[in-house]
Amino acid sequence: MPDLKRKIINDPVYGFITINHPLIFDIIAHPYYQRLRRIKQMAMAQLVYPGAVHTRLHHSLGAYHLMGNAVNELRGKGIDITSDEETAVKAAILLHDVGHGPFSHALEQVVVQGVHHEQLSLQIMEKMNRDLNGQLSLAIAIFTDQYHKPFLHQLISGQLDVDRMDYLSRDSFFCGVSEGVIGYDRILKMLMVHDGQLMIEEKGIYSVEKFLVARRQMYWQVYLHKTVLAAERMLVKILERVREIYQPGDADLKTQSAIDFFLGDFNGLMNDDTLDLFCSLDDHDIMHALKRWAKHPDTILSLLCTRFLNRQLYKSRIQAEPFDKEFVKAKEKEAAEKFGIGLASIHYLCFTGEATNTLYQTVDERINILFRDQTVKDISQVDNALIHQNLSAPVKKNYICLLT
Repeated sequence: MPDLKRKIINDPVYGFITINHPLIFDIIAHPYYQRLRRIKQMAMAQLVYPGAVHTRLHHSLGAYHLMGNAVNELRGKGIDITSDEETAVKAAILLHDVGHGPFSHALEQVVVQGVHHEQLSLQIMEKMNRDLNGQLSLAIAIFTDQYHKPFLHQLISGQLDVDRMDYLSRDSFFCGVSEGVIGYDRILKMLMVHDGQLMIEEKGIYSVEKFLVARRQMYWQVYLHKTVLAAERMLVKILERVREIYQPGDADLKTQSAIDFFLGDFNGLMNDDTLDLFCSLDDHDIMHALKRWAKHPDTILSLLCTRFLNRQLYKSRIQAEPFDKEFVKAKEKEAAEKFGIGLASIHYLCFTGEATNTLYQTVDERINILFRDQTVKDISQVDNALIHQNLSAPVKKNYICLLT
């Protein structure tokens, strides 16, 4: 009998995570996957919560672990999941975030314009599939919801997927906040498949309710915290300024990394060569670029980069109603006079925007509750005051960012 390769990884959230399949080893060893070590899961949150320095690799391994638990629970309830399907759905969840660029969501659509991270994840998976002689074909079919068992895709991407279960648990752990603590183990125990769709047993309603509330609290407490928001917007404004002043011959803007290509020659087409360039980018390239650009002769660029590196961020305020136009104009004038910047470029130093947090989207994704009598209801229709009230209504808040 051949030796089975088996490894355990010590994870601070779940304890030991077991890897015991050759394909999973091959995925983890692939350079495209290893890049996730160099991309922080929570981008700028470490500027508010210093412990939030965990990476996309931590998160994907955690989601992989929860996926294994989910498969075991469903099998225990008589749901047919073959060993090939198990390996494929685990491979898919390992790779679900492989298309994230530097600083993840903070710089999405800014470094590589016009290409969404999920589209990039799929292209990277297809390239890896060629490298691995087609072993990821089933994983890709599940990932793109082209497989005849939709519940497998729903475990990867849905309102109650293992991706969300891990990032809420992991992010709250590393931030040191209790808002994101969910009973993921109980939710996993309550999973069921009915008519090919992923559902939650009736007795799991309160665990799901806590999950949804925890998600909303984490967004306002952590992900959309006013200082995190200010830092992310500052990073975006820096990249916008670089694009505005970009000249191919400007040696002071060159970073000797793939950033140069994506700011200059990139035409929006992602072939294998540009994919390789994208997969060479990580958080370190952006930080190196900021250090270079802090010495650039352009006043606005050097000011923003220096301020960012020293954590002298925008002062920000978040409120329910839009900001008074006269108030904003007064703040713009104040910043223009202080920094000697013309009003045409003042949007780099003072600007307003809107942050949105939707708790539950009923349009394209549902959390279905399976009752004992085999009837099925969407959770937004369950007669329960806390989760029924405004469950799917987006919460919009207005923010202003100002350099002082």
